[in-house]
Amino acid sequence: MPDFHASLAQLKEQGLLRTRRIVSSPQNAYLDIDGQRYLAFCSNDYLGLANHPELVAAAQQGMAQFGIGAGASALVSGHSSAHEALENELAAFVQLPRALHFSSGYMANLGVIPALVGVGDAVFSDRLNHACLIDGARLSRAEIKRYPHGDVAALERLLASSTHTRKLVATDAVFSMDGDIAPLAALLALCEKYDAWLLIDDAHGFGVLGEQGRGSLSHCGLVSERIIYMGTLGKAAGVHGAFVAGQADVIEWLLQRARTYVFTTGTPPPLACALSASLRVIARDSWRRRRIQELRLQLTAGLQGLPWQLLPSETAIHALIVGDNHTAVALMEALKVRGIWVPAIRPPTVPKGTARLRITLSALHTSDHVAKLLAALHALAASDFAKESV
Repeated sequence: MPDFHASLAQLKEQGLLRTRRIVSSPQNAYLDIDGQRYLAFCSNDYLGLANHPELVAAAQQGMAQFGIGAGASALVSGHSSAHEALENELAAFVQLPRALHFSSGYMANLGVIPALVGVGDAVFSDRLNHACLIDGARLSRAEIKRYPHGDVAALERLLASSTHTRKLVATDAVFSMDGDIAPLAALLALCEKYDAWLLIDDAHGFGVLGEQGRGSLSHCGLVSERIIYMGTLGKAAGVHGAFVAGQADVIEWLLQRARTYVFTTGTPPPLACALSASLRVIARDSWRRRRIQELRLQLTAGLQGLPWQLLPSETAIHALIVGDNHTAVALMEALKVRGIWVPAIRPPTVPKGTARLRITLSALHTSDHVAKLLAALHALAASDFAKESV
């Protein structure tokens, strides 16, 4: 029988033990965490919609009409008129023929990849892809070919030598722990050249990038029947769930064969109502995306000169590489003492030796909020903390 106590002790010794934080307030620039109030740079609520009054009102109206639960899987009786309307709106929003709503991004990728490829096929996966893409590829039983992060030339060599029946290139659009954007145009060109599908996980680009927040396809100007697009709805959209969009026949196939769609209870209809409202706010409130970009420029300029490496990013995600696990946690705790919450991210979420602070910006942040974070980091860099952490 496994000795879980010893295994947990080992995680703690390695600086890898994770702890849940109890949040007792709505998502906002400030969060009440474990009974204390913090300026928070930790949420994926990039547009500040998780507590938006229009979304709350839409959910309340949805509860009055539909109740709370869906009651069954979507293919039995759990697909409401609210879900149907949302799927049509999502497809129109990302300008693809059809969309299918899933309960989460993780569930979407776990269902989509095995439905598209299997034994005798191959999945070509960026080395820094999110865990749900990795796990979906493993479940498919297709051969997995990993290429170095963003390395288009390496991917082409793998595709050129492939004799597999069906080929699927899978990539994050915005990489969640680095904040960089995949070379999507180059990846699509390779898929066109070598007869492959391109699965794009736009969890952190949907709502933030592109015209009216339509996501990474809009941002990069990509249109192709080879694209299968996944966007999550619990981050910039502020609610919960995910969707997959693409050609009508592909989406119908997923409806028939994606096990995480077929064999799970439908999401609560009031959430679909809230998401329909969210799409309207995303398209309307362009100031939210402008605010993120303004704060991004302030943050990246202000982080120069620190002893920790800042990875380049054009998105709301900014990774400050610390290196050592214990040092990253110590830096997080030192900020916490100053009333600021920035999470320390450690392996296996990121590669060994690249523990970091993951700073995320929201449209609800102000220039003063960013200035407070920058002042705290520079004060820590000038203190004994930095000397002890080298």
